[in-house]
Amino acid sequence: MISSRKDKTNPSLPPLDAPSRAHRNGIRFAFLTMFIDAMGIGLIMPIIPDLIQEVSSVNISTAAIYGGYLAFVYALMQFLCSPTLGNLSDHYGRRPVLLVSLGALSIDYVIMGFAPSFTLLVLGRFVAGVAGATHATVFAYIADVSTQDRRARRFGLINAAFGLGFIAGPVLGGLIGELDTRAPFFFAAGCAALNCLYGWFAMPESLSKEKRRPFSLKRSNPIGALVQVLAIPGLVYLLSAFFLFNLAGWVYPTIWPYYLREAFDWGSREVGISLGIYGISNTLTLIFVVQLLLRVFRETTISVIGIVFQAATLVTLLFVEQGWILFLFMPICALEGVAIPVMQSLMSSRVPDDAQGELQGAIASTLALSTIVSPLIMSQAFAFFIEPGTPFYHPAGAFGVAALVSLLALIPLWWAISSTSRLQEPAQ
Repeated sequence: MISSRKDKTNPSLPPLDAPSRAHRNGIRFAFLTMFIDAMGIGLIMPIIPDLIQEVSSVNISTAAIYGGYLAFVYALMQFLCSPTLGNLSDHYGRRPVLLVSLGALSIDYVIMGFAPSFTLLVLGRFVAGVAGATHATVFAYIADVSTQDRRARRFGLINAAFGLGFIAGPVLGGLIGELDTRAPFFFAAGCAALNCLYGWFAMPESLSKEKRRPFSLKRSNPIGALVQVLAIPGLVYLLSAFFLFNLAGWVYPTIWPYYLREAFDWGSREVGISLGIYGISNTLTLIFVVQLLLRVFRETTISVIGIVFQAATLVTLLFVEQGWILFLFMPICALEGVAIPVMQSLMSSRVPDDAQGELQGAIASTLALSTIVSPLIMSQAFAFFIEPGTPFYHPAGAFGVAALVSLLALIPLWWAISSTSRLQEPAQ
């Protein structure tokens, strides 16, 4: 059983109105956890086509489909386990859940580094999906230590950590992967283990015992968690928009390396650099652009801006014929990221303190559901548009499919905006 007993290595946080070193350590650890999670995903992206071909002896279009299966397994476990970890953190506290998950993740990366077959790669992604379903707990931690007027900005900061991970991960993965296709897994294992050690000594518990609630199996599965939070007026619309937005956005990690190899014959180095540029741009967007927009616009308006930018950039990719243009275009693509933290803040403001973990679990499951469906759709779309003899050859064709999905996200978001009697936006 996970223990939440306080001791010298498990300090508690002071009140929110008393900023302290404990608050800073907790936010720093949450930031590093998201950074390492993204870096671990990004590290393997440049080398995954080569690794799949190495262990399976298949061509690039089949490797893309196999890559979609790996993404599907990872996302499925995130979908199933995020509410469980979120509910466990509502009962035992955020700290023990995060530390146990990081320890398990570091072990899993080592196993994947030695995997000699595609079957073991699938098993590795299965375990990684379970251990990596910590986003709900991280965002619940941030909600615990943030007043309402700071949540959107701090959610943006934590999402920026994910963007920074996509700066370091693909670039390092591309460089390290040139030494050996397995090396990025061992590097990721070391980073996760070091962060777990840091958290053990520096991370304070954020959820006081009086705010905890009993663990419930009924509420710790995706359906149960969604039923609970969707009973709150307006959340069904916001979660639907969040789902469709991410369904479209996951076209990038699903097919980006395969698209660049097919369209421009790029190797892992160029793939890593392009993803690094996107990561830098995404981080700057989440740290600076979100804050600037919050001074001018309402959170719902910023959500619309993000969705429109996403659809427009996806359509533009259909017309890119020179690879170097992508390096200039990636900063524009990153502007879509403004929608994520503000939608999270809109949802977080509608639930009590003892249900933040449950809400974040439902949000994480919604995100995971989009990452289950998206790889299956986008990898098949990519394969359809590049298969020999296809009447519609276009390596970027899957981006057009994603653009249509993105535009659909405006419908439930508009319903959320229109339902002012049930969904009142917090004052800025």
